[in-house]
Amino acid sequence: MTTSTDPILALLDQYGIRQRRMVTNGVELDVLESGPDNGPLIVLSHGFPELAWSWRHQLRALGEAGWHAIAPDQRGYGRSTQPTEVSQYASEHLCADLLGLVDQIAGPGKPAVFVGHDWGAFVVWDLARTHPDRVRALINLSVPFVDWPAPPTDIFKMVNGDNFFYILYFQPVGVAETDMNAHVEPIIRGLLWRGSGEGFPEEVATPLPMAGTDFMTGFRISADPTQPTWISDADVAVYLDRFNHSGFFGPVSWYRNLDRNHAQVAPYPIAAMTMPVWFIGGTKDGVIARDSSFETRNQLVPGYRSMTMIEGAGHWTQQERPDEVNAALLSYLSEL
Repeated sequence: MTTSTDPILALLDQYGIRQRRMVTNGVELDVLESGPDNGPLIVLSHGFPELAWSWRHQLRALGEAGWHAIAPDQRGYGRSTQPTEVSQYASEHLCADLLGLVDQIAGPGKPAVFVGHDWGAFVVWDLARTHPDRVRALINLSVPFVDWPAPPTDIFKMVNGDNFFYILYFQPVGVAETDMNAHVEPIIRGLLWRGSGEGFPEEVATPLPMAGTDFMTGFRISADPTQPTWISDADVAVYLDRFNHSGFFGPVSWYRNLDRNHAQVAPYPIAAMTMPVWFIGGTKDGVIARDSSFETRNQLVPGYRSMTMIEGAGHWTQQERPDEVNAALLSYLSEL
């Protein structure tokens, strides 16, 4: 539940957003929404370390266009329920959370349009593969489709060897969250800068060893990071409030289920993903900027139609370049 000191409350009217608490799949989630209650439903799934607030610009635009748009703070994030077991952050539970919201709003078993960014893209890629009948259309940002040929952590170990890689750093329970919980503000501010187009490193840095390297050092985060121009002090205050409340156990536990997710999703055929699918990316997004194969992977999905690449946008695509992202979303949705 929110309180009178909740920094998000002063911002909701500015974006035409409503906030409510919803129970789904055994957890309670804070949900932001906009648009008419009887509008077609579109669900926005955030990534790491993000919140429903990362979709503030899209919620307003979609609501004004007549869509009933919802974006939850997903399990482990903000003031939503924070399960204490790592296995509770597996993709099957994250997908079930979203489907539970759809059941309540649109009706049991009804489909919706899903949009995902970063980890949220992983979730809704899995949702479209395991429950294709529930996905009217899919639009993902930043993270392309991946059909892992082996357990993901095995691939990361092979590629990175003994060098620092954040996903491998996240795997031992207790290590990453203890480190990160002690440095919430510089980590949130630093990731907003490092992941943005403004902070995009033009050259690949020399790898650091995994042993003895903490998160801020491994990610090369300054103790006093620059604030990007595209985010306000008030927006940063929402992030800091939520992550000071939740800590990082839940968010990093999503990563601890990568191998479990791979095993769970693998039996489901990609051929069933015939719903319309689009992709939005930034040319300075570190996830894809140096990856020449990502559209080829998207094309493995039968329903894949096209992508929009935004020049100069970094990883926080929908926050950095909201006008371009909103234009792409509304253009895609007009085809349905």
